[in-house]
Amino acid sequence: MSFKAMSTLKNKYWMSSCAVLFLALALFYLFLPKLPLLNGIGFSKTFYDRNGQLMRVTLSPDEKYRIRIPLGEMSPQMVEATLLHEDRYFFDHPGVNPFSLARAFYQTYILRGRRVGASTITMQLARIRFGITSRTLWGKAEQIFRALQLERHYEKEEILEAYLNLAPYGGNIEGVGAASLIYYRRPADELTLPQTLSLAIVPQSPKKRNPLNRLGNNDLVQARKSLFESWVEEYPEDESKRPWLDLPLQVHTPRQLPFEAPHFVETVMAQPQGSVVTTLDLKMQKVLESVLSGYVERHSPNAIYNASAMLVDINDMSVHAYMGSVNYFDADIDGAVDGIRGKRSPGSTLKPFIYALAMDQGIIHPKSLLKDAPSKFADYRPENFDGKFRGPLHARDALVMSRNIPALYLASRLKRPNLYEFLQTAGIKKMKSREHYGLALVLGGGEVTMQELTRLYSALGNRGRLQPLRFLKNQHQEEGEGLFSPEAAYLTLAMLKDNPIATRHGYVGQNLNRLPVYWKTGTSNGFKDAWAAGLFGHYALVVWLGNFDGTPNPHLVGGTLAAPLLFDMVDAVVGVEPMNDFLDMRQDALNIAQVEMCSETGDLADELCPRVEWGMFIPGKSPIKKSNIYRKVAIDRESGLRSCRYDIATADYEVYEFWPSDLLKLFRKAGIPRRTPPPYMAGCEPRPVSGHHVKPKITSPRAGVEYAITLGRPDLRLPLTVTTDSEVKSVYWFSNETYLGKSDGRQPLQWEPKPGVFTLRAVDDSGSSDSRTIRVSVVQ
Repeated sequence: MSFKAMSTLKNKYWMSSCAVLFLALALFYLFLPKLPLLNGIGFSKTFYDRNGQLMRVTLSPDEKYRIRIPLGEMSPQMVEATLLHEDRYFFDHPGVNPFSLARAFYQTYILRGRRVGASTITMQLARIRFGITSRTLWGKAEQIFRALQLERHYEKEEILEAYLNLAPYGGNIEGVGAASLIYYRRPADELTLPQTLSLAIVPQSPKKRNPLNRLGNNDLVQARKSLFESWVEEYPEDESKRPWLDLPLQVHTPRQLPFEAPHFVETVMAQPQGSVVTTLDLKMQKVLESVLSGYVERHSPNAIYNASAMLVDINDMSVHAYMGSVNYFDADIDGAVDGIRGKRSPGSTLKPFIYALAMDQGIIHPKSLLKDAPSKFADYRPENFDGKFRGPLHARDALVMSRNIPALYLASRLKRPNLYEFLQTAGIKKMKSREHYGLALVLGGGEVTMQELTRLYSALGNRGRLQPLRFLKNQHQEEGEGLFSPEAAYLTLAMLKDNPIATRHGYVGQNLNRLPVYWKTGTSNGFKDAWAAGLFGHYALVVWLGNFDGTPNPHLVGGTLAAPLLFDMVDAVVGVEPMNDFLDMRQDALNIAQVEMCSETGDLADELCPRVEWGMFIPGKSPIKKSNIYRKVAIDRESGLRSCRYDIATADYEVYEFWPSDLLKLFRKAGIPRRTPPPYMAGCEPRPVSGHHVKPKITSPRAGVEYAITLGRPDLRLPLTVTTDSEVKSVYWFSNETYLGKSDGRQPLQWEPKPGVFTLRAVDDSGSSDSRTIRVSVVQ
């Protein structure tokens, strides 16, 4: 074979080998596995208020400030400046710039001169992302390989976005998002040209060019000027901005980052990493923080050191202010503890819901008369907070005056739901058994969080519908579920409106428009918690004062300590955001009627009622009836006694009050005078029965109750009591038709029953009667 033929054959073999090698490399490149770009990287979280004000930036899991933002949220100037300084041919090469690599290899390894950089942005991303040591030959080879691998699977924009999110900008600050926010307090799409140029040059030498280095950093200044020259070559219209480079830039440190509303931020900290826009109103938060801290400081001589408060917009249930303690950083009061999420005794703050349920179940209406008198519920003998009893009260007055006995009476009559079932439905968590609380639940025997209590009061303002709180601005508002009817919610708020205690104590301060506040206070047993909760405008506000360790303090009283704080905060909120009363806007399409009621009795007014006022009730539910307390009585002119019959020549008709015996007894005990009729004239027996006569009603023993006689104590004594018309003088008691004795209807008749089933009957002197059946059994 000739030399020429052999040479031709060798050339073909070489070309074939090159082609095979090229094909193999192409196939290898084609099937390179896909590497993660930003997946698996931990980023900081940023928290903003509802108006875009920064509240906090957290560290990433590896202790870096690294905020992920998309390329579209970066300033175009920042992107251009980075490309101009780092890799102006980024969109033209396949991840590696062969000309730059050849120049760097020749300069570094052939001439042994100063090391020259040749890394593209893709190569720099590969080094940062995969921790490659690129100063060695093998490290550089791996960097090139990984760069090609990235370019194989990702678009240029994706690679550029990843680089600008991971590039070092000095210290533990990485990425344009974190650098712009920390150094200049600006988002990355609002940087000025000097700020942009100052950041673009940092990743090439983050230690030397750290913006936090002393002013006059020569390397940073020179690099920025050099980049500006390149910039004006591309954008000559920016030549006029050259003097800007001589102006000093205000640079902030990470320690100067805001740390606002710490308890609130911790509540939403579980949100996925990224930018979290919350419902908080930072302006309102700071105003209320100032009110809270100032109030506690003024009361510190009384050992009041801590408080919590929460403000919620009931229209969408968004949390606008959230103060878990008076000072997050005060270790002496456990300030880092979030009092809003802690379980506490609510005192009397649950009473409005008892009244709402009672109105829904047809037990009362706002003007119904309730008895505030010494009472016994099984073995429980409760008292009022002031240790006094005020006698008969209208339901509205009993609620706003926070009387315990009427509330316990109503709670004892609640069915489907009772108070315990209601609180379970309302989402009160970690409740013990119903038997554990008994009726003490009415007076704060259970525990609630401030969040739970705020939701309950918000339900009053939302027509009885319970909805979850919203902490995030983009959080969907749920419809919630109805706890009680819109009518009951409206009437409960109407009862709480214009609470006279506020005016009496001067709680209403700068609220010049006298915006109505629908509020209630609570004091826990042992003076450990002082509460005040209220609705005004479109807000629900709840405040608490106390100690997280449960230390008691006699000054921790809701009415005298928490209520003034509530109204101070109401005034502050109205000062920031003027608003109108919300109750008038929530009365449309309600099944509520208004009628003229007798002021004293709370019943429908008749022609004899001396004072009449308008009252509201729920048609078909409320126990509304015509008043029969006021009656005409014939009075003898000469003796002033009650005449047997009316005679125009000797008697005149006068109006007197005929109260049931139990209420009349309470009025007298409370020192409240009533206009009762005088005695009959002699010779008027038997007395005529009035057409308005009130039938007797047995009040003890209770119907359907089984009473027990123990073997060791067989002498069971039951008091027989009855409520009668005021005209009744005698009541006759029978057990299974066996006569037991006579009482005057005011004092009990004592009865010692034997085991068995008995039908008790009480007959008054007019022949009217009442009966009930009880069982008496023997137990060991």
